[in-house]
Amino acid sequence: MAKFTPQAELPVADQIQVRREKLEALRAEGMDPFHQTKFDVNATSAQIKEHFEELEGQTFSLAGRIMSKRGMGKVLFCDLQDSAGRIQLYVKIDEMEEAAFQRFKKYDIGDIVGVTGPVFRTQRGEISLRVKEATLLSKSLLPLPEKFHGLTDREIRYRQRYVDLIVNPEVKETFVKRSQILRELRSFLDGKGFLEVDTPILTPFEIGAAARPFVTHHNTLDMDMVLRIETELYLKRLVVGGMDRVYEVGRIFRNEGMDPKHNPEFTSIELYQAYTDYHGMMDLVEELMKTVAQKVCGTLQITYQGQKIDLSHWERMTMVEAVKKYSGVDFDQVQSDDEAVALAKAHQVPLPEVPTKGAILAEFFDAFVEEKLIQPTFIYDYPVETSPLAKRKPSNPAYTERFEYFINATEMGNAFSELNDPIDQKARFEKQVAQRKSVDPASRAQVDYDYVTALEYGLPPTGGLGFGVDRLVMLLTDSPSIRDVLLYPTMKPLE
Repeated sequence: MAKFTPQAELPVADQIQVRREKLEALRAEGMDPFHQTKFDVNATSAQIKEHFEELEGQTFSLAGRIMSKRGMGKVLFCDLQDSAGRIQLYVKIDEMEEAAFQRFKKYDIGDIVGVTGPVFRTQRGEISLRVKEATLLSKSLLPLPEKFHGLTDREIRYRQRYVDLIVNPEVKETFVKRSQILRELRSFLDGKGFLEVDTPILTPFEIGAAARPFVTHHNTLDMDMVLRIETELYLKRLVVGGMDRVYEVGRIFRNEGMDPKHNPEFTSIELYQAYTDYHGMMDLVEELMKTVAQKVCGTLQITYQGQKIDLSHWERMTMVEAVKKYSGVDFDQVQSDDEAVALAKAHQVPLPEVPTKGAILAEFFDAFVEEKLIQPTFIYDYPVETSPLAKRKPSNPAYTERFEYFINATEMGNAFSELNDPIDQKARFEKQVAQRKSVDPASRAQVDYDYVTALEYGLPPTGGLGFGVDRLVMLLTDSPSIRDVLLYPTMKPLE
């Protein structure tokens, strides 16, 4: 007698061949699984398990993917995975048509089936469905990764997210939680009276911001366009128009580097509230973060990559105070750009392209402070050189009413008291664009004069906030890389 070789022990190429032969045999019998168009499902695995005591003995129809098979004789045990989890199938030859049982025996791991039968508990105590009828709804022509190891190669997981979701249940949980986070964010903002809006993704030119855009071409208009690098200016136009509280959950595109915290396309939320300032935005951020974390995680004490984070307590420091605390340099005592340059050289801090006192202060912050900000911290009062859209501090015009907030040494969001002086805004735009072009003559940056015109009609005192949804999801799902919270991260094509 020839030795039986389980399909899973065959080389992958042979497994694929066996599966295709099974498909052809089914087609020859007039039972092409790809011709199935509908199967009425009336329960999920989770519903049956959660309510078993009241459902025991009742008949249900489930559909899902076969993830394991055990037994070779007259009884089979299978694990069926549906959208809500897994449940055991009990398949016995004398409890269904013999022909149907024989066909079921030939089904492969990965095949999608519809099954009907009563629910019961086996002698070992496992809640199961006793299969009376079974239908092959789709044939899996490729074998899933080996049962006990799953799909562990991260590159393959990101490229083949569909397989990753099948064999690594915790991955699906991450994206279920991502959806929940977005739902709670919207719920919070809606409850505060904010209106969700949509603004253009394609814009006519590159604004004077620091990020590099993706460039495309509109054929009908015969003009180059760029994919947006922010939603800010369009949203603030709406505040000019009388929409006092607006926000957008928007896809943003930046033609820049990639690392565990950056992807060329990502999701942000920007919001603007009339008649408040950056202190009002700090209060809103703290309340929002506490609310979302409590609802999604059930606690404000979370762990991120082994680090305990307490979202119940938020520290607030000016940038000058933070730099003094961690580097010992007090920029309130620095009198000139030249003195700041000398301090940078003495402390081995990189000089910015335009080495002003304010820009060098920001470099000191990057060099000495950011990595120390593990617990939630607001850093506020940024130099005007790095904040072209923020309102100057009336008491010290070298600084702006701007903050960023940090958790686990990562910038999580950015907020301003919005600049509403059209004369100052125009001058800052023109200066920023001139600086960009002096560094990069090929830059497409332009001044958005229409936005200046909008300000000339009058923007009320306004607080604005923008933050990356992906980084928040990373934090609340304990995910080490932005690729782990994007269903389809940007990847270089395989050769």
